[in-house]
Amino acid sequence: MDQVSYIKKRSNMGKLGEKIATEYLKKIGLNFVKSNYHSRYGEIDIIFQDENYIIFIEVKSRSKRQNDGILSIDYRKRRKIVKTALLYRAINFSQKQPRFDVIEIFFDSFGDIFLKHIKNAFYVNGDYFDEIF
Repeated sequence: MDQVSYIKKRSNMGKLGEKIATEYLKKIGLNFVKSNYHSRYGEIDIIFQDENYIIFIEVKSRSKRQNDGILSIDYRKRRKIVKTALLYRAINFSQKQPRFDVIEIFFDSFGDIFLKHIKNAFYVNGDYFDEIF
């Protein structure tokens, strides 16, 4: 099965997008921590860290180039990501500053792959702390 056929299946496209994002983040010097972290609040696609931050990354894979990847992360989705991240930090005793990034992966019909890394895509609102702890 060629790559274009492979990515047409939605679940495979998401997994491939996360793999591409992970490889990219390693290449830019970040340290891999965990993928597909689940909690009662939701899921974090990928977790990386550097010397200052623990970085929680949401990966959005699309079959064509659109600008809706980050727009699909509405208030409810952001809330789930932040609450999951805060719980992860508490359980794992991380003192690093959390950062929330989004990576958009676009697959075109020619087999080309485009990646857009949006650092600090959203931030922690103090209200989330009260709901968790």
